[in-house]
Amino acid sequence: MPTSDRPAPRAPGPATPAPLVGADWLAARLGAPGLVVLDASVGAHRAAGHRIPAARPFDLDGALSDHAAPVPHTMPGPAGFTEALRSLGVDDTDTVVLYDGAGVYSSARAWWMLRAMGFDRAAVLDGGLPAWTAAGLPVEATAAEYAGPRGTFTARPRPGLLVDAETVAAALSDPAAAVLDARTRERFEGTAPEPRPGLRGGHMPGAVSLPFGELQGPDGLMRPPGELRAAFEAAAGGRERLRFSCGSGVTACVLALGAELAGYRDLAVYDGSWSEWGLPSPPRPVVTGPGLGAGVGAGVGAAPGVGAAPASAEDDGAHLQAL
Repeated sequence: MPTSDRPAPRAPGPATPAPLVGADWLAARLGAPGLVVLDASVGAHRAAGHRIPAARPFDLDGALSDHAAPVPHTMPGPAGFTEALRSLGVDDTDTVVLYDGAGVYSSARAWWMLRAMGFDRAAVLDGGLPAWTAAGLPVEATAAEYAGPRGTFTARPRPGLLVDAETVAAALSDPAAAVLDARTRERFEGTAPEPRPGLRGGHMPGAVSLPFGELQGPDGLMRPPGELRAAFEAAAGGRERLRFSCGSGVTACVLALGAELAGYRDLAVYDGSWSEWGLPSPPRPVVTGPGLGAGVGAGVGAAPGVGAAPASAEDDGAHLQAL
C-alpha cells in the first residue's frame, strides 16, 4: 500500500457550548481526543509555574503578538498565526479551550483572535484557572509547554473582527454604533494615569465606559446572559453595532465575549486600542471626565443585577492594568 509522510487525520474534538465552558465541562472531557487546552495567561500569571494538565502555551507576550508593530499585543498576520498554532499541535478539527491565570482576562483575547482567523471550535474557560482550582480540580506543577507533533491549523482571516483607528473614528459618529471602553472608569475619565508612559489620559469623544470587570460576578465567573444584556443595553442603549477598546486590545475582548453571550452579533475589537489612540502623535481627539454612560454598574443608573465591579485582574499589578 502507498505510504505518506502526512500524519493521519485526527478525530474532531468534542462539541462545546461555545463560546464559554465551565470547569465541570472541561474536567469531564480533559484528555479526550481532539481536545486542546491552551493557557493564554500574561505577565506574572504566565510565570506562575502551574497549569491545567497538559495545557499548552498561547503566548500573547511572545509569538502570538506582532512585535514589529508600534503598539503592544498587535494581532500577527495569517502566516505567523498559522505557524504559532501549528507549533502548538493544533489541528483544524480540534476543539480548543482557552484559560488564563487571572480568571476571564487574556483568555478572551485568545478566543477572539482564533475567531478572527476563522476558527470557531474554541471556547473560554469560565473563571479561568481560579475557578478550576476552586473546584478542587488537578493542576500540574509546571508552566504550560508543548513538544509534540505539529498541527494542521490554517488561518482563514475574517475581515472586520479586528479594526483600526479609522474604523473606530467612523463608529464614534455612527448613530447605530457604540464604542465601549473596557478600562477602569478612572482611566476612562483621565483621573488615573495610564500605565504606559507617554499616553494621554481620558477617552475618545463619544465612547462609553464599561469596565470589563462589571461583566463578571464576585466569583470571577461571567454573569448570566440576561444580566449581560442589561449591562450592554444600559451602556449602549438600543445600538446593536458594538465596537470595543481597552488598553491594548486584550480586555476589550472580554466585552466582546460578554456581548456574544448576551446575543449581540455585530461586534469588533479595536486592535490598537488606547495604546494607539492615546499617543500624542497623531493627535487623535481625547476628552476627560465621565463621558457617556457614567454610572452604569457603579450604583447610578445601574443595569438590573449588575452592581459595582468586583476586584479583578485589572487591579493585579501594573502589567495587567495596561491591557
